Amino acid sequence: MVESTADPSRILALILIPLHFPLWYYKTVSGNPSVVVGNRGRIVIPAEVRDRAGLEEGAVLCLLETPGGLILMTREQLRDRVRSDLAGLDLVGELLSDRRAEAVTEDAA
Repeated sequence: MVESTADPSRILALILIPLHFPLWYYKTVSGNPSVVVGNRGRIVIPAEVRDRAGLEEGAVLCLLETPGGLILMTREQLRDRVRSDLAGLDLVGELLSDRRAEAVTEDAA
């Protein structure tokens, strides 16, 4: 009889993680590194995370406060996120339509 040398808690953890999670989940969350806020509010991003993200000394990061928590991203990532959120919207058209409606209301008064 062959005995298994696998850690039972690791097997249980693998069973509890649903199979429908995307690949990024297993790469990022399964080894979820923690950061500690220092006495001057500084945080240190672990080297392995900096390497994967391509961050070098002096890189500027943007901190977003959301109802779900804090998000730390590069300026380029933030720009891309804003662009994708605004894609397909006609903000100028909406503004002009609102102004025209206000002008009609003012003229009628």
